[in-house]
Amino acid sequence: MVTKSRCRWAKSALDVRYHDREWGVPVRSDRTLFEMLILEGAQAGLSWTTILAKRDRYREVFARFDPARVARYTPADVKRLLTDPGIVRNRLKVAGTVTNAKRFLEVQREFGSFARYLRSFGKITAEALSRDLKKRGFTFVGPTIMYAFMQAVGIVNDHERRCFRWKQLQARTARSAVRTR
Repeated sequence: MVTKSRCRWAKSALDVRYHDREWGVPVRSDRTLFEMLILEGAQAGLSWTTILAKRDRYREVFARFDPARVARYTPADVKRLLTDPGIVRNRLKVAGTVTNAKRFLEVQREFGSFARYLRSFGKITAEALSRDLKKRGFTFVGPTIMYAFMQAVGIVNDHERRCFRWKQLQARTARSAVRTR
């Protein structure tokens, strides 16, 4: 049996499934972009495996990552969510999800979509994205988190060159970049 060569970080079954199916694949869906923005922020200080294990519950309690619905969450909703062991129970992160949903909707109104906003940067850097999102009032969007977001949604291909996904996504990223110009 031939085993596939993967990036070294993909160790658990959850990691492997995410690595093989999602990580680094170019994303155009605003709902998926919102999901990854929120999950990457939730991961701050934790392992990605922890977040993947909680992902289904995040989808349940945050309305399948519908930013319009999450933006309407109240302080009572935040308080209720802080008792849910299925998510990261950090007040700043949970409240930040609601704030980010509101800011996300503002970006959508301004640019037509969050994906279009991301493309407006041209050659995007984590520092520039972080700076602009912070200016717009987003939380948990520092440069390190934004770089992880960019990796997750295929803005950069950081699969190890020995990884079977690197070549697949290199070609896909190149095709995607051509279509968005």
